[in-house]
Amino acid sequence: MPGPRRVVVEADGGSRGNPGPAGYGAVVIDPDTGGVLAEAAEFIGVATNNVAEYKGLIAGLTAVRNLFPDSAVQVRVRMDSKLVVEQMSGRWQVKHPAMKPLAQEAAGILPAASVTYEWIPRAQNKHADRLANEAMDAGGRGEQWDPGASRADRGTPRTPAESPPVDGPPGDAVAGAAKVRAALADARPAAAPTSAPQADATPQVGWGSAPDLGAPTAFVLLRHGETALTPEKRFSGSGGSDPQLSATGRHQAARAAEAFAERGTVQDIVSSPLRRCRETAEAVASRLGLEVRIDEGLRETDFGAWEGLTFAEVRERYAADLTTWLTSPDAAPTGGGESFAEVAERVSAARDRLIARHAGRTALLVTHVTPIKTLVRLALGAPPESLFRMELSPASVSTVAYYADGNASLRVLNDTSHLR
Repeated sequence: MPGPRRVVVEADGGSRGNPGPAGYGAVVIDPDTGGVLAEAAEFIGVATNNVAEYKGLIAGLTAVRNLFPDSAVQVRVRMDSKLVVEQMSGRWQVKHPAMKPLAQEAAGILPAASVTYEWIPRAQNKHADRLANEAMDAGGRGEQWDPGASRADRGTPRTPAESPPVDGPPGDAVAGAAKVRAALADARPAAAPTSAPQADATPQVGWGSAPDLGAPTAFVLLRHGETALTPEKRFSGSGGSDPQLSATGRHQAARAAEAFAERGTVQDIVSSPLRRCRETAEAVASRLGLEVRIDEGLRETDFGAWEGLTFAEVRERYAADLTTWLTSPDAAPTGGGESFAEVAERVSAARDRLIARHAGRTALLVTHVTPIKTLVRLALGAPPESLFRMELSPASVSTVAYYADGNASLRVLNDTSHLR
C-alpha cells in the first residue's frame, strides 16, 4: 500500500523597513522531480519580517491542503527563518503577541505529525524569497502580486542539495499552480486596505507631499558585552590586548540574543574584527541562524599608549596630551593612536559601504563606544564634542535609520531594557 504523498514547502517573507511594506512568498515542490506544484505570494501592507514569514508559512501549508484535500500528505517545510522553524518545531516558545495567533493558525492547517521543519540558508530559499519580493514590488505599485507576471522558474528541476529526494510521484506544475491559486483565492478574504500609494491618488499637500523614499536602511548598533577592562573603565581600543568577554559579558550577549530573537527584526549581522565584538555577534547569530560578516571599519579607536590605562592614569602620565585630545578632534592619543577625526572618516566610509550592501534591510552592527557615538553624531549633525555627552552602556542598543535622500533618523539610544 503506497505511503503518503510527500512534498516540500519553501516559504519566506520580508519587510522593507521592519516594520514596513511587507509581503510573503511560498512554493510547493515535488521533491522527486523538483517541479513546482503551486506558488503563492501576497503584499500584506505594513508588517514585520516575522509576521510576513509566518504568513508565507501559512500560505504554503494552505496550498498543500488545497492541492491534496483527500490524500495523506507528508510535508517538509524549509525556511531561512530560524525563529519560525524553532518555534513551529516546539523548541522555542512563542512569546510575541503578534506571533501567537499566526503560529496557532499554521499549526492547525495540517496534522502536526505530518509536518516537519528544517532551517536552510537564505541562498537555498531563493524561489520563495523572489516571490516575496515580487509581492512587495507589486504592493509598492498599489497592486497585488500577479502570478502571470512572476519571474519564478516553475519547471526547472532542482539539485539534490536544493531539494532532497523522497518518495512521491511527479506533479503537473501548471495545473497544480492554477488549482492552488484558485483555491487560495476562494479561501482568502479580500485584502485589507494598505498604506501603499495608488497610481492615480490625488497628490497630498504639506507633510504628505514628500516623495516616497522607500524603506530605510536600519542599523541596530549593539555595543559588545563587558570584558575584564570594562568595569575598571580602562581605555580598550584596537591597539591593545583584544580582551575576550567576561562571564558578565557573555551573559549580556545571551540576553541581547534573546531580545533580538523575540523582536525578529534583524536580517543581517556585521561585526568589528575585535574579539569582544565577534563573541557578542556570534551569540546573536547562533540564536537567529544568521552569518556574521566582519568589517574593519567598525573597530574601536586605537588609543596608542593609553591602552589599558584608566582615565586617571592617563591624566597623571600624559596630562598635556589628554587635555589637547579632549578639546580637539584632530588630536591623537599619545604614541600614535587615532584622532576622533580619523575615526570619523573610517566609520563614515564603513557606514556608506554597509548602507549600500544592506539597502532597505535591518542590519545589526556589533561594535564599540566610539564607532556607535560617531554614527549617532553624524546622523544628528552634531559637533565632535557631542561624543563626550553620550552614555553607552555595555551591550546597549541604539538604532539609526538611513533614507534614500541622504537623511538619517536616530530612533533609539543606549537601550538596556533587554538586560533587566
